[in-house]
Parts: sequence; structure tokens; C-alpha cells
Amino acid sequence: RVVKVSVIRVQPDTLEDVLVLPGQTDASQDVLLSAEHSGIVEWIGPKEGDRVSQGELVARIDHAALKAALDRAQAAFSLADALYQRRSRLAERHIINQEALDHSETDRTLAKGNLEMAQVEYERAFVRSPIQGRVNRLFVDAGEFVNRGEPLVALVNVDKIEIRLNVPEMDVRFFRPGQEAVVRVDALPEGTWEGVVDFVAFKAHPATKTFEVKVLADNPGHKIRPGMIARVSLVRRVIPDAVMAPLFALVDKGGERMVFVEEDGLARARTVQMGVIQGDRIQILDGLAPGERLIVKGQNDVEEGMKVLVP
Repeated sequence: RVVKVSVIRVQPDTLEDVLVLPGQTDASQDVLLSAEHSGIVEWIGPKEGDRVSQGELVARIDHAALKAALDRAQAAFSLADALYQRRSRLAERHIINQEALDHSETDRTLAKGNLEMAQVEYERAFVRSPIQGRVNRLFVDAGEFVNRGEPLVALVNVDKIEIRLNVPEMDVRFFRPGQEAVVRVDALPEGTWEGVVDFVAFKAHPATKTFEVKVLADNPGHKIRPGMIARVSLVRRVIPDAVMAPLFALVDKGGERMVFVEEDGLARARTVQMGVIQGDRIQILDGLAPGERLIVKGQNDVEEGMKVLVP
């Protein structure tokens, strides 16, 4: 019996060992602005979805009372400063003693500290954006009373997207900051995004024994939104001159994985040791050599030593 088969010649090829891991997208910057003092919300500028610049005024809280306190502190400092300057001139002429001048200097220093504190408190009435981004949520409306620490505005920056991955301990050694990655998003199957490894954890999670790896990807057009499921492809290593075979060329004979090659019109069985899988191909670590004629059609119908016909 002669079995008709098809063969391919085994050629060494460069193999990229790629690890694909799932993760959830998140904004590169996610900031919750809270009230730094209690009072009536006098004004809110942007609406939900609006873009804000870094340092832009977002809200103003009861600044009139703080402005009055600032003016009082300014007046007190001006008075203390003028008195100190006047006594300094008197001390130079030995009209007053050093103790009187020291008291005046102390009063001036205290007044200056009170002025600086009042200035800080006054600035807290003006809520400014610490980042460039978009208003994701407003928690209050103008006219509402807020207490210190209550949330006002949630800001996100989605110019860059962050994906955190849980990498098994056997693979973490292959990755380093600055390494390139390819990001795919389940909700956006039409595109891919270029990413880069930003951080590799030095300590494993105690429960999962995995290491956190953070990947950043540019997000032009803001198509990717925080909370989407992403899959990140990372190259563990590049293997030059790898012996590769199609997955379908493997045959299971009694639980043993093997391939068949054609030699002088006969089928010869090769027990193989498998390595990295890349798409529909697999690396053969042992049992198959470059140049051999690998049977890729009819391999399930042949046995060791059977005659075969290659068209």
C-alpha cells in the first residue's frame, strides 16, 4: 500500500516567543479634587466631559470670608512692619533700647506668618486642576454647601492609557521597563496600539504569586476608555534559527507526540520534543532537523516504514 502525502522542507526560522496577558485599561492620571475648606460653592466652571488644562480654575468656594481674613492679616503685617522700621531708625539713634526693637521684630515676624497662613487659606478657595484632562464627574452644583474633604470634581487624563498585568513568576525575568508591547482591546477589534513597559514589580503578590507589570500606551482620539478589557502581547525572547513545524503536522500515537518525514519514498517517524507555540506553528527542540521533508498531509494515514508517494 502506498499513501499519497504532501511534504514541506524544514527551514530554520526566527521565532518570537510572545506572552499574551489580559488586563483592564485605566487612565494614566485619575484625580479626585476635594474641598480644602468648608463653605458655599460659589462657582463651577467646566461641565462634565469638558477638557481642562493644568492649573485651570475649576471651582471657587466661599472666597469672600477668606479674602476678608487675608485683608486683616495684610493690614496687621503692614502696621507691624511700619512700626519695626520706625523703631529700627530710633534704635540707630539710640533713642530706644534693643529690647524694644526685639519686641517689634517679633511682632513683625508673627504678623508675617499670619499673613502667609491667610494667603494659603485664601488660595484654598480656588480649586485648580493639577493635571491636563477631562472632567469625568461633578459631585456638587454651584450654591451647595461643602465640608472640608468632600469630593468636588473627578478628573481623568486619557491621552495615555495604563494597563496593569499579572505576570507569572516564571516569565517576569523576561520583561524590563522600556520594552515594547502591543495592545489590543476587546471592544475595539479593528485596531492595535503601541505600548511600552513602564514598571515591573520587584515583589510578588502574596496570594497569586504573580508580579505586576504596568504598560502605557498612547491613546490618540481617546478611543480606549478606562475600564475596557485589553490584551497585551509581550515578547519574552527572540529565538534565531528555530526549527518550526505546523501544529497540524503533529500526530498523537499512544500519548506520544511525533511527526513523520519522507526519506527515499518511505515514511519515517520522529518522536519530537516541543517548545514554544507561535500561532499555528510550534518549535521542535529535538527530533526534527533542518532540510528534512516533513509530511504535512496524509501523516495520520502512515506508519513507520510505509511507502509514500509525493506528487
